[in-house]
Amino acid sequence: MRLAFFPAALLLTTSVQAADLNHEQQQWLDELTGKFELPRAELTEAVAQASYQQSIIDAMTRPAEGKPWHQYRPIFLTEKRLQQGVAFWQQHADTLARAERELQVPAQIIAAIIGVETFYGVHMGSHKVLDALYTLGFHYPPRGEFFRSEFGHYLQLAREQNWSLDEHKGSYAGAMGMGQFISSSYRHYAVDFDGDGKRDLFAPTDAIGSVANYFHQHRWQWNEDVAYPARVTDADTADALLSPALEIDKTWAELAAAGVVLDRQLDADTPVKLIKLDGLEGPEYWVVRHNFYVITRYNRSPLYAMAVYQLSEQIKQAYEQSR
Repeated sequence: MRLAFFPAALLLTTSVQAADLNHEQQQWLDELTGKFELPRAELTEAVAQASYQQSIIDAMTRPAEGKPWHQYRPIFLTEKRLQQGVAFWQQHADTLARAERELQVPAQIIAAIIGVETFYGVHMGSHKVLDALYTLGFHYPPRGEFFRSEFGHYLQLAREQNWSLDEHKGSYAGAMGMGQFISSSYRHYAVDFDGDGKRDLFAPTDAIGSVANYFHQHRWQWNEDVAYPARVTDADTADALLSPALEIDKTWAELAAAGVVLDRQLDADTPVKLIKLDGLEGPEYWVVRHNFYVITRYNRSPLYAMAVYQLSEQIKQAYEQSR
């Protein structure tokens, strides 16, 4: 359950004036001024409006993706999320069908993304986006450069959308809307799918079209599979083919020669990748294809991609049975 408010005394927040920034942070503002062609005064004012949030740093250091698969999967693959996914598809069937026709991305994938990200718009985040991007960009060195860039994108986005800087809330990482787009993705991939002249990812129609457009722009292949459960005849030989890279890096011929077995036929030159997940009863091997890699363009985690894929298959089956 998300609490609507906390007593002010319990919140660790610190408003920051530009004069409080050290020399390095002042240089960062100069860099953002050049990169985004924003007036220095506008950046200074944005920093002055922002508040440091220790809770954001805490959340950043314990992401769900750090869990093993057998603990990660039950977070997202639940009966309630499945049933809400079917209801979401039923409610927005025409919009999802148009996204399929125009952008060639399956309805179940779009629904699963929105389901995993925000439970179909129920939980879109409680942190001010400005605070999140300031906190991570200026006070979280491991990802500071990335989040400073997102801070600049957010200021540009606010200009483009005619928002006030403190208008929207999102995730602890500054992601927004039903599909949880970061600011740069909002600027590059959001679409006005309902034709009202605005790109509003907090509303279902634009969110559906924008998630579909994101996958379309990342070259989702219509009618191509995502992943197959696999068996291995020799774990050591198969494990030698594993790699931490997300890219599809093998052919089916290579995996088959290493003793990887599927319950289906693939052409020898089919591009694939072998992944291994920590299942409840031992290792799970999967052979994944290009579309699995596309899901990791949305979130760079094989666990996330597998959760989206499996939820999408459950939603599709339940939706078809409900018709």
